[in-house]
This record gives sequence, structure tokens and C-alpha cells, in this order.
Amino acid sequence: MDCLNYETLTRQDYGGYLLREAPERVLQFGEGGFLRAFAEHFIDKMNEKTGFNGKVVLVQPRGGHPEISDAFRKQEGLYTLILRGRENGEAVARKRVISCVSRCLDPKADWDVLLDCAENPDLRFILSNTTEAGIAFDPACKLSDAPPASFPGKLTAFLYRRYQRGLPGFWILPCELNDHNGDLLRDCLLKYAALWELGDDFTAWLEPENHICSTVVDRIVTGYPRTEAPALCRELGYEDALLDTGEVFASWVIEAPEALAEELPFREAGLPIQLVEDHVPYKQRKVRILNGVHTSMVLAAYLAGRNIVRECMEDEMIHGFMNRAVYEEIIPTLDLPRKELEDFAAAVSERFNNPYIDHALLSIALNSTAKWKARVLPSLTEYVRRMGKLPVCLTFSFAAYIAFYHAAKERGEGCLIGCRNGEAYEIRDDQWVLDFYYDHRNDGPQEITRAVIRNADMWDGALEALPAFESAVIACLERIEAIGMYESIKGCLL
Repeated sequence: MDCLNYETLTRQDYGGYLLREAPERVLQFGEGGFLRAFAEHFIDKMNEKTGFNGKVVLVQPRGGHPEISDAFRKQEGLYTLILRGRENGEAVARKRVISCVSRCLDPKADWDVLLDCAENPDLRFILSNTTEAGIAFDPACKLSDAPPASFPGKLTAFLYRRYQRGLPGFWILPCELNDHNGDLLRDCLLKYAALWELGDDFTAWLEPENHICSTVVDRIVTGYPRTEAPALCRELGYEDALLDTGEVFASWVIEAPEALAEELPFREAGLPIQLVEDHVPYKQRKVRILNGVHTSMVLAAYLAGRNIVRECMEDEMIHGFMNRAVYEEIIPTLDLPRKELEDFAAAVSERFNNPYIDHALLSIALNSTAKWKARVLPSLTEYVRRMGKLPVCLTFSFAAYIAFYHAAKERGEGCLIGCRNGEAYEIRDDQWVLDFYYDHRNDGPQEITRAVIRNADMWDGALEALPAFESAVIACLERIEAIGMYESIKGCLL
């Protein structure tokens, strides 16, 4: 088969939207599957529906992979995006050739070319997704490095070139999952400006000339469908080395003034982008509902015999447990309008029931100690503060967390080995967490519960302060031992 490019699509008489030539208006640090299924999808639709007329220059965050840039060059920036999931209860699958990417730069090979982009007066937006570890200050970076090692170092050098040319600044929209990602990035830029002695005028130019916005992004992206790719390419009629897949749901919350909407026409394109004064409630909504219900459900569900999220949604009891946790225990702890929270929760339910994604419970269970602390503990403590009592399902989820880890009686390579109905499974977490549970492997329900709750390294003392929490968890663990996990889940719904 021919490789995907404009000529191939012309021969196929492709009837979809394509934009072959346009000014480069967006610079994006991160060429991976997430942003290509998220931001580029939105930009492509704005090009089609509003005349945004913009191309995106992709930048490898670290560089050193010429084969990635070569793949974009070979396909002239084109790739196929396949979005699959449920909408209004119906399974849907949509395919679109994305044509908003102009090129992909390798900063190690193309540093001068990247800096030249700062001189483009049409360039107006900078996006990034460099992982949570990407927004970090590295004092070893120098302005003379070609390039600086860190992403904020590269961005500071880029902005300094822009400043030197007397051109306007940018809308900068980091999409990393860090809390307050815009504030974190701003802090790194200011540190580099000071370290490199770039001058007070440059520091004053950074803001307000550049709008560095905190954001909350949400779309499950499954990336290159390795096992399905041969069949999908035969169906498409061309080879696509950059094929990308994700779910149909998407949400982008941006803490920004209304002026952004005047330059980024997302409303006219009907895109799920919100401008808000404070992104924090939306971050809490995502973490506590989407991530929180994952973490509060999956360990119990796995020990009850389920293996993927969709199986949980098809089970009346486990689905009922999830619904009670969300609607009765998590949503009451949040401050957005109830209807808005319930609509988000309903969308989460459809997303979990995606027929195209087999999301393994053991994958979600990775590092559950830190996940439970970040995703579930805030809902638990806030529920107690507001309601004056313990939430049944969230309390039980902590007992299920202990049961999942305490089932381990032996060590594996970088893990502990648990047992579910005679079947071994791996428990993966930070080594100190694994060591703790291994040291307490012979404890009974009371001993292990007390040891876990009183571990300050795990919970910073937050659980010890909750009235009757320890005794409630012990009772849950004793019930699990007596009647099994599935019957214990049922008991939460009575």
C-alpha cells in the first residue's frame, strides 16, 4: 500500500477536509499520541469550521529521535485519528485525517530552526505535554546550550529570541497533568530568566505580554493501535505510521480571560473547551470523580473476579457500588453546580463502558497507595467534614485497598505476589510501600489496619484523625475474610 500523504489521498478521491497550506500559528512541545488526538483534533476542526487557518509545528520535548520527524516528513504532517466510544448509549467510531500539522522538529538536530520559529509573526499559541516531570527547573541548563535539556529551559530561550525581535508574546497552554500547571511553568521561566541574567525588561515582558494559563485536559488516548494497525490500514487503503486512537469524549478547561476566545474560535467550532476564572474546581471534578471512582472501585472489583473496567460496568453490584460512591459520597464534596457534576459523572459511566477499550484493572492498580491518597482521601475527609459521618463506599474502598496489598505473601521482581482465588497477581508500587506490606504480611485484620492507618509516610496523619475510621475498616476487612469480596460489595448497597 502507498504511504499516507496528499498525493495518496488525491488518488483515492478523499472527500474529507484537508488544509494543505496555511501559516504556522501554533508551536507544540510534544508530538505524542495524546495531543495529536486532543489539541490537533480541535485545531483541525477549527480550521474546517471557522477559517482559523493555522498549522502546528510539533517539537520533540527532548529530541534525539530523527525517525519521528522523518515519519511526519514522509506523511507531509498527515495522520489518521480514530475516535471510538459511546455517545448517548450507542457505540460510535469516527475516522478523520488530521491535516493541521506542518512539520516535526528534533531540537537536538534542529535547534536553530526551532529558534527561527520565534521570528514568525503569525505564531500566536504555544502548547505542551511533556509529562508531569517535564515542567521542572534544571539549574544545569544554560542559555548557550543547543538546546537546553529541560522543556522550560527550551521555552525560555525561545521566548527570549521572540523578545529580542520585538514581537508580541503568546498564549501558552501547558497540558501536563501537574496541579496548577500554568503557575508551575511560569515559575520555571522566571527562574531561568534570573539564572541566565536576561534582564528586568525581559522579565517584565514575560507577563502580561505572554498569557500562561493553567489547564485541565481530559481524553483517554490509546495511541497507535499496534495489534489493529495492519487491518485498519488495509481498510483505509494506505500505510499510516502515525495512526492515533482515542475515545470520543474530550474536555479542555482553560483558566484564561475571555480574550482567548477572540483569537481561538473554539465556540464557533462547537468544541468542548471552557474558559473559566478558576480551573481548580474542574481539576477536583476530574480527579475525584473520574480518577477517584477508578481507584475506589478497581481493587475491590479485581478481588471480586473482574479483570477489565467494562466488566465492572456490566456487573449490577459493582456498577451500583460505583454509582453510590460517585453520586452519594463524591459529588456532595464538590462545589460546582450539582447538575454539571452529575452530567460529568454520567459521561464517566459511558466512558468506562467503552466497547473499544479493554482497560485492565491491574494497570489502574499500579501505585494505588499514592493514587488513593490523591484521588480518594480528599473526598473521604471532605465528606466527613460536611456530613459528620463516614462514607460507606469510600471507607470500604480503603479496606479493599488493604486487602489487595495484604494478599501478598511473597516477593517478586520489583513487586509483591498476591493471590486471587488461587491465581497469582503482581502488586506494583514504590519499593518502600512494598517493603511495608511484606513486613506486615502475617498481621491479622486489626493489626494490618492499625499499621496502615498510622503510617505517616502514606497518609500524613489524615486517617488517624477520622473518628471511628479504624474500627470501620477493621469491620470491612473481617467481613471480606468471612464472606468474600463480592458479597461484601453487595453489603455496601444495603
